Amino acid sequence: MGLLDVFKRKEEPLEVSPEEQTIERTSTVRIETLNDFVDIDRITMMLKEGNVVFIRAKELQRKDLGEFQNCVAKLKRVAGQYGFDLVGTEEGYLLATPQSIKIVR
Repeated sequence: MGLLDVFKRKEEPLEVSPEEQTIERTSTVRIETLNDFVDIDRITMMLKEGNVVFIRAKELQRKDLGEFQNCVAKLKRVAGQYGFDLVGTEEGYLLATPQSIKIVR
């Protein structure tokens, strides 16, 4: 028995049952209002935690279009950086999803 024989061990396949493979992940759907630029950080933290966020932005859009455009630009940058998905609706909502959930357009 040589030194190399000690390191040459037969690898046996490991069987894993389907019950052990499932990992339970829960996502919460949150509805938040976008009032100003400061709310972007709060929404980003919710997305990092794995939540889906419906963002009411119609009031800000009506009140201050420039601030609204800045907020959407910031959300797009954050979405690109962290792999979030972001889509707007005609009703004045934005839908933001974490990296684990993709929006099919």
